Amino acid sequence: MELQLNPSKNKYFQLIIIFLSAIAIGIALSIWLNYNPLTSQLLKAGGETTIFDRTSHGMQQPAPNLTEKQLALHIEGDSAFEATFVTAPAPIHSGLGPLFNNSSCTNCHINDGRGTPVKGQMLVRVSYPPNQLAKIDQNNPAVVLGNTPPVAKLGNQIQDQAIYGFTPKAAVEVEWLEKSGTYGDGSLYKLRSPQLKITLPDSKLLSSDILTSLRVPPPVFGRGLLEAISESTILDLADPEDKNNDGISGRVNRVWDMRKKAVVLGRFGLKANNPNLYQQNAAAYVNDMGITNPLFPEPDRRMDIDAKILESTTFYTQTIAVPGRTLTDDPIVQHGEKLFTQANCAVCHVAELHTGDHEIQQIAHQTIHPYTDMLIHNLGEGLADGRPDFLASGNEWRTPPLWGLGLTQTVLPYSSYLHDGRARDLAEAILWHGGEAEKSKESFRNMSQSDRTALIKFLASL
Repeated sequence: MELQLNPSKNKYFQLIIIFLSAIAIGIALSIWLNYNPLTSQLLKAGGETTIFDRTSHGMQQPAPNLTEKQLALHIEGDSAFEATFVTAPAPIHSGLGPLFNNSSCTNCHINDGRGTPVKGQMLVRVSYPPNQLAKIDQNNPAVVLGNTPPVAKLGNQIQDQAIYGFTPKAAVEVEWLEKSGTYGDGSLYKLRSPQLKITLPDSKLLSSDILTSLRVPPPVFGRGLLEAISESTILDLADPEDKNNDGISGRVNRVWDMRKKAVVLGRFGLKANNPNLYQQNAAAYVNDMGITNPLFPEPDRRMDIDAKILESTTFYTQTIAVPGRTLTDDPIVQHGEKLFTQANCAVCHVAELHTGDHEIQQIAHQTIHPYTDMLIHNLGEGLADGRPDFLASGNEWRTPPLWGLGLTQTVLPYSSYLHDGRARDLAEAILWHGGEAEKSKESFRNMSQSDRTALIKFLASL
């Protein structure tokens, strides 16, 4: 008789085996690392949530310090994250659309890593210029405070797919404009930037007066740790008036918390325009998949998913392990790290932070190495999208964490970097920096080839 396994249970057992294996590896590695506490601290990028997996699955493992009960909830959230929604009515995963960008979380965040600027992964945020706020409903603080007047028939996000019987909001095409530059030693490099062609259902092009911002999915892991960093820690890193005269003036974004009905610190999103993971996930469900939920229900309060699913998905994104560093004893990597600091990159990409209190004890009070200050910075006209978002201007972006950077193209080959996926490699990503990062960019551009290689190798070790 052939043995039949329930797929969901089979996956559960696989995750249990992975979890136990991670614990065994962690114990063995901890014993070895006790001989070198400094190396131990550097390698454990996510504190006790770190996992030492540099494979294509390195961004989608449960934190190894979860309890048995928490692991079960994590697996439940993982299942929700991977669920593919279909058109209503359906017995399970019903409610897709009618307009959407993709049908599941994992189809954008493939293996929980970065996406690419292609249909189904990229999306385009849109809005009228802020001076048109007077024309909209002034009772919506998320819109008014966010400076993002929704565009007629488009809203704030172009959903370029639709279920049967409906028409997508628009068709989005990306053309790449390439330009050349020269390193200080005379060698050439090329940079590309996206040029959007957005065609409306009536075959007309979207008006150039509409503000647009192309986005690709960022990695999902480690977000619970970033949520657990205290507000006071982030405020201490801010220097909006550049009082120390280093040319870096990072500041916080202040955004609307829909549950608290209050303005709070922004943490998540490419411009730090979301206050917490619960709200970010709820917004992704409704905007990316058309899935209504407790935070964004139908006008009659009906919803496609209930609070339990939204909460389990949020717990999942809070408790994904952080991949540990590698090659910390490599002399070239060590030299690259020194160059990173000398170029002033570490002022924004802060290497070490500490988490504070959090309802999930496993991510509270951890020493972590995310390489971010959680602040928004002016990165110059080259990277500007011209679209403000709450306090963030059209030139400002939140400092992205660099942990796990070296796994990006292992997890998803051909994935790219920066907010819109324009950078095909790490050197291009650096060379696009401007504004507050102009001097750091120029420092890299004028390095010798061997020094540039060392700095890139350091980044790849994260």
